[in-house]
Amino acid sequence: MIVIYNLLLRIYYILVLIASASNGKAKKWIDGRRRLFMRLREDIPADASIVWFHCASLGEFEQGRPVIEAYKKEHPSVKILLTFFSPSGYEVRKNYDGADFVYYLPLDTYFNAKRFISIVRPQAAIFVKYEFWYHYLQALHKNSIPTYVISAIFRPNQIFFKWYGGMFRRILKTYRQIFVQNQQSCDLLKSINVTNVTISGDTRFDRVAAIAKGVKELPIVESFANGHFTIVAGSTWPDDETILAKYVAENPSLKMVIAPHEIGESHIQDILAKLEGVKVERYTQTSAEKAADAQVLLVDTIGILSSVYHYGKIAYIGGGFGVGIHNTLEAATFGMPILFGPNYHKFQEAKDLIEDKAAFSIESYEQLREKFNDLVIDENVLKTSSEQAKLYVLSKVGATESILGGMK
Repeated sequence: MIVIYNLLLRIYYILVLIASASNGKAKKWIDGRRRLFMRLREDIPADASIVWFHCASLGEFEQGRPVIEAYKKEHPSVKILLTFFSPSGYEVRKNYDGADFVYYLPLDTYFNAKRFISIVRPQAAIFVKYEFWYHYLQALHKNSIPTYVISAIFRPNQIFFKWYGGMFRRILKTYRQIFVQNQQSCDLLKSINVTNVTISGDTRFDRVAAIAKGVKELPIVESFANGHFTIVAGSTWPDDETILAKYVAENPSLKMVIAPHEIGESHIQDILAKLEGVKVERYTQTSAEKAADAQVLLVDTIGILSSVYHYGKIAYIGGGFGVGIHNTLEAATFGMPILFGPNYHKFQEAKDLIEDKAAFSIESYEQLREKFNDLVIDENVLKTSSEQAKLYVLSKVGATESILGGMK
């Protein structure tokens, strides 16, 4: 199995290298790792006390962020090293001021892991959610470095629970503690005799609760939404935008903010084409005065969506007609009823919100129109769903405190 694992990683590297000739994201993945060990040696002082946090991408970073910041607050003399696997995490958060050092993670090979650990010399390592890199975990274990995984979630179809997953079952026991989100994950791990497990919950609830308390003021969005019933559509994909554009055209008295998942110019132009005949302003090309007269505000930048939700009454979360829905909790924390497409079943919070009647899944434009209209017209339905959304988030906070307590 280790031979197959190493072979697959090398094949992956070769494919990314080939793709980097024409794909911008692949090029960043490759370029970001050039001279990486040299940069580590140059940047990290030999006497630094390092705690290493690793996240696959941006979503995992948001999950780990409350723990990073709480850990730093408790241990101000410690230097935080943050690594990412994906460019979509690193490129957005490479200047994150909560970490002292931010890098890409070298590919998980025996020699890379050995070299990385020998340079960094972390006093502890914390992986977020799904990161189970075999050689890094083995190197950390060999050097007796306390290692944790936080906000982890396990499902029966993962390799750990397959007959051929013995190698990966063994590395789970190298963690000092595995902090999982739910009872199902705990039970699955116990079924394979992994007992170093604590049910701590999901740190994203702590993160979004903090967002709600420290929301950024956005004068353009405030002017746009001022006094109007506003729907915020976040992390949308083309299938989402098609039905949202149709609803906007049929309801000229409503306002909608659309914040697409991809903000490349070609995608922005596709959205504008779908909104032909509708008064649209692009966030980066407008002013508060001009935005006030628009029906749609198109957010063509990143980093503000979590605060944009503050200005809306209802949220639509994209991805449900394709890869799977994006973050629902950033909207729920502001007490917003949420709509999304049918591909949501991998996300426990989405299922919980539906059960609480704070969220609704739709499979067609007709269903979207019906549910939007219910929420727009009936104030009692809107109020009840809003309250349930906010209560759900508040009932789940506390994972960060549980994790930090379990690390002591």
